[in-house]
Amino acid sequence: MTDRVAEPGAATWLGFVLMCVGMFMAILDIQVVATSLPAIQDALAISRDAMSWIQTAYLIAEIIAIPLTGWFMRVLTLRWLFVIAIGVFTLASIGCAFSGSFPTLVSFRVLQGFAGGALIPAVFSAVFLLFPIRLHPIATTMAGIMAVLAPTVGPVVGGWITETYSWHWLFLINVAPGVVAASATPFLLPNDRPRFANLATLDGYSLTLMAVSLASLEIGLKQAPHDGWLSPVCALLFALSAAAATAFVVRTLKATYPVVELSTLKSRSFAIGCALSFCLGVGLFGSVYLMPVFLAYVRRHDAFEIGTIMLVTGVSQLVAAPIAGSLESRLDPRWLSAAGFGLFTLGLGCSAFQSRVADFDEMFWPQVLRGVAIMFCLLPPTRLALGALTEAQVPDASGLFNLMRNLGGAIGIALIDTILYGRTGGHAEALRDRLIAGDITAARAIGLDLELFTHRPPDVSDATVEAYLRPMVEKAAFALSTNEAWTLLACAALLGLLLVPFAGPPPQSTDVDTHEH
Repeated sequence: MTDRVAEPGAATWLGFVLMCVGMFMAILDIQVVATSLPAIQDALAISRDAMSWIQTAYLIAEIIAIPLTGWFMRVLTLRWLFVIAIGVFTLASIGCAFSGSFPTLVSFRVLQGFAGGALIPAVFSAVFLLFPIRLHPIATTMAGIMAVLAPTVGPVVGGWITETYSWHWLFLINVAPGVVAASATPFLLPNDRPRFANLATLDGYSLTLMAVSLASLEIGLKQAPHDGWLSPVCALLFALSAAAATAFVVRTLKATYPVVELSTLKSRSFAIGCALSFCLGVGLFGSVYLMPVFLAYVRRHDAFEIGTIMLVTGVSQLVAAPIAGSLESRLDPRWLSAAGFGLFTLGLGCSAFQSRVADFDEMFWPQVLRGVAIMFCLLPPTRLALGALTEAQVPDASGLFNLMRNLGGAIGIALIDTILYGRTGGHAEALRDRLIAGDITAARAIGLDLELFTHRPPDVSDATVEAYLRPMVEKAAFALSTNEAWTLLACAALLGLLLVPFAGPPPQSTDVDTHEH
């Protein structure tokens, strides 16, 4: 970064910590609600088909807000953007907690998601706007821990809250930290003046095109696993998304005051950094989604038990974070990124061979590998992407960088669902055929007692046998599909590893003299 940054005082550090807490709550909110959707469904009498919109509404609003953060920051400054975003997020959380109907809850989730989406890139921008280069590793590590720890601890927090209290507290836990952050940060962050004159530069047409493109893509990804990727509805949504995105890019590149500054993508290190962020999103959000699905359906664990198993990843992240932060300031981020994505590929690939009865012990080491790898897949690519940009470029660039991670997660989860819905039936049919043919390995694969298989009791009807075997076959088939989904995630991480060599030279790490600005 070429701009000079003032030496931060204790107030700046405290303000940044509160920003990280706000981002943590915004990311955590997605996971804690996901684990408790059945409780909310029962309380508000929501249909099974409509229930997923509680999450989808949040994600669509979030994914639209993330790239807009740069424009918001130019108008409001970092300080007031964060204060307004955390304030709105807190108020929307209260609204969600006291919602008495499905439409009311979804409306507040949209507001909550939009505010939460602005918090994420604001924190990563703050790393490069508030601190000199020599402090970037420390600040990036703090932000990175919060960004990747929230999805991991979400299931156990959500399960514990729902079982101990009620679903309302999934939202009310945001209130205390939100109030503290909104009250304190105006006095802690740099006192820059808002530039409300920039409001006149907002290109409403470009904003609409971007919102339509991202919203239709998100809805299409949600529907594709169920309806088919080439179904009329999904094909229309994807075509609309592509057309709106194309029009947005063309208009934005010609605009005097673009809503999102796309010219930063000309920087090779930034473009590759965004691609790495996408690959991380596929693996990170995909693994956090896939493990609970397997543990709930195949192993029959409840939300709290699932969360305790997944804590291994979170602990590994915490242990690896200071190591990654320390090495980041000493080594080429390309080497660290390559090591991270190589380890991530290995950790995801190990899970592709897990057995039908996999539980804590079998999942332990793959989780450790992934937890360590994730910190190296986030921190060095962040420096690679944003470290060489000017202060003026960072807000928009941070929005794009974080958007790519969320898009990766959305696409990864859609592909996982496609595998689980599309492949499980075929695996189940193949297992049934093998059982009928007397294949002992098939009986062993589904967990059937071999004595019963080879010596069927004479007085048991075919219908009884089928009723007994059906759930065992379905679980075994689902486990096979799960392993194929893990293979997909490993391929995404491997793609990240292959992209690293194409990154340009790393940003200069020589610090500059500091002065108040």
